[in-house]
Formats: sequence, C-alpha cells, structure tokens
Amino acid sequence: MITLHHCVSARSFRPLWVLEELGVPYELKMLPFPPRVHDAAYLEINPLGTVPTLLDDGVRMTESAAICQYLAARHPAARMDVTPDEPGFAAYLNFLHFGEATLTFPQTLILRYAHFESPERRQPQVAEDYAKWFLARLRTLEPLLAQEAFVCAGRFTAADVSVGYALLLASHLGLAERFKPAVQAYWQRLQQRPAYLRALAVQHAAAQAQGVSTVPAPDIR
Repeated sequence: MITLHHCVSARSFRPLWVLEELGVPYELKMLPFPPRVHDAAYLEINPLGTVPTLLDDGVRMTESAAICQYLAARHPAARMDVTPDEPGFAAYLNFLHFGEATLTFPQTLILRYAHFESPERRQPQVAEDYAKWFLARLRTLEPLLAQEAFVCAGRFTAADVSVGYALLLASHLGLAERFKPAVQAYWQRLQQRPAYLRALAVQHAAAQAQGVSTVPAPDIR
C-alpha cells in the first residue's frame, strides 16, 4: 500500500493529485504545517521534516515532482507518463521540473518574506520582486498554452500536475489575477478535472478526521 505524508495544499498536493488521477489505493497521513516544528516523530520518517514523503513497498521518496514521475511511470495505463520514444519526452521532463524549480521556488520566498517571518523581519519589496520573477517566468507558457490544452505530448500528464500545483500556490498568494489569458484558461481547465476536485476533498476530509487544521499551508500566518 502506498502511504503519502501530506500537509494541506503543500507541495505534497502534487502526488496526492496524481494518485487521484491514477485511481490507485493509498493511505493519506496528514501532518500539521510545518511538520518539522509540530511533529517531532515525523523526523524519523523524513529527517528533513518536509512533505511529501511517499512510502511504497520499501521505496521512500521526498521530492514532489520526482514522486509524480515515479507514480506515472509505475502506472503507464493512465498515460500520465511520457516515454523516451515519444516526441514529447524532452518537453515532459522539462515542464515536470519547470513547475518546481522555476515556478514554485520563487513563491517560497514570497511566502517567507510576506507571511512566515515575524512582522519585523518581513520584506515586502523582496516578496514583490519574487512575485514579478515568478510571473515573468510563468509568461513563457503563454504562447504554448494559447495553442495547446496541456504543456506537452498533446495530453494531460504529470508535468501538468507539477505546473498546476505552482498555479494553485500562486492562487493562495493572490497572484492568479495577474496570470495572462492563456495561462488563466489553462488553470481553469485544471481546476475542473475530477481528480483535482477529489484531491481537494480528500485532503480536507482526512485533515478533519486526523485532527489537523484544514487551513492550507500557504495560508498559515
């Protein structure tokens, strides 16, 4: 049985969404955010104290985009993976990592300097600089998404989950209103996917059942 350790709407939402797209059984263990502060026992599972952690028959993984790729490759019937013999393989790998390394990274700095630091240590100008950094790189998707429904291979893949989570995080940060039209339309399409909606519902229900706050991690002040 797959076990996913997760905080509400943190990076671990990526593998949760993929699991719902795949329709495979899993156990969801909810953690308070940030777990390294609020759940010392979790450090025995993941010494970094971060989410996600995915356990699967002796496998332990902690990188959200890598977990998405792993799950998609392990369940090829869902066609969320792109294989090396397909024309879209290079674009798939590029966007899978673009979603985390290029789009999510600057948002973590916005979170830190606009929300998580104590009031006297907050840096509004730094947060705005990184918001502009994020939006400038997000705009590189605009020409592609003006022509294509998804970022690669002519279909929905794990790369769309990686990029889609970055858009979810941006929404929590109040940046969605600054998306360009094609990106905005793409984000609306992703939010209409049944598996995305199930993932939102599952994390909310699991948090309530396990006594964890249902407030999304990016919204915690």
